Amino acid sequence: MSFKLRTEQQYSASNKSSAVSQKWTLFLCLACFCGGMLFTNRLWSLPEPKGLTRTTTAIEAEKLKLISEGCGSIALHQKEVLPDSKDIDGEVHKTHNAIHTLDKTISSLEMELAAAKATQESILSGSPQSEDSKKSSSSRKRKYLMVVGINTAFSSRKRRDSVRATWMPTDFYVKVDDDVHVNIATLGETLVRHRKKPRVYIGCMKSGPVLNQKGVRYHEPEYWKFGEAGNKYFRHATGQLYAISHDLASYISVNQHVLHKFANEDVSLGSWFIGLDVDHIDDRRLCCGTPPDCEWKAQAGNICIASFDWTCSGICRSADRIKEVHRRCGEGANAVWTAKF
Repeated sequence: MSFKLRTEQQYSASNKSSAVSQKWTLFLCLACFCGGMLFTNRLWSLPEPKGLTRTTTAIEAEKLKLISEGCGSIALHQKEVLPDSKDIDGEVHKTHNAIHTLDKTISSLEMELAAAKATQESILSGSPQSEDSKKSSSSRKRKYLMVVGINTAFSSRKRRDSVRATWMPTDFYVKVDDDVHVNIATLGETLVRHRKKPRVYIGCMKSGPVLNQKGVRYHEPEYWKFGEAGNKYFRHATGQLYAISHDLASYISVNQHVLHKFANEDVSLGSWFIGLDVDHIDDRRLCCGTPPDCEWKAQAGNICIASFDWTCSGICRSADRIKEVHRRCGEGANAVWTAKF
């Protein structure tokens, strides 16, 4: 009896202690779980910056969409958008446009500079001046529209003749050497006065001796045709400048195969007209001397048509002196523009 009672007392005491230990165990487990959660959140969570919100870009959204659809890395690479490449292409295009615009600007400035230099040279060289620029306050000179130079070889006579044929017909044909100063307006006004005459031979007429000595300048190998030694040539225009009318030029063109040529071309031309009904015009303004001769005549109102040095059969050292001759003996800047032909 006493044993049974003791046993029941021990059993009830053990049940009470186990019930108490289960409650504490459950409580401790719950407390540990809560403590672990609190510790983990404090250790690993990063606070979001205040005032900033993270947005998903279009690229990330595209990537997430591809990943969610199960696309592999190859598909993701193929579909990936590269805006940087497009931006670079756009910048390169803009740069090319800027360079092209800059080139145009530089070319325009170069042309303006060339035009300014040409204007300055025209002013310094005393080229003809227009009426409008004359009336204006500026002192700019009128520029020529163009200057055409025709270059041919010595062997290209057919080409030269074909080019000359495009200038035909005309009322007069003028021959002038390249070392002679000519006032064009005065020459034109002189020719106009003889326009109505059918056969006109205009020049500074002379009659020099026939030179039969070999080795001298202007030697005439056919001197015996002009008579005895010491004889002179027939009257003919000096070769520095002369003019012939249209009818005489046509006569030479038609009969050139039978017209004889002497050693000197001015003598040859005179010989072709010596037996024809030709009006020989002797104009001494066609053979003025260089300054001071032509300058004095210009100051007196008798402007020379052509000026040269007889000793040189042209202007001596013409490349160096012809500008000075033009400055002192020229007919004026507006003469060509105001002349009436």
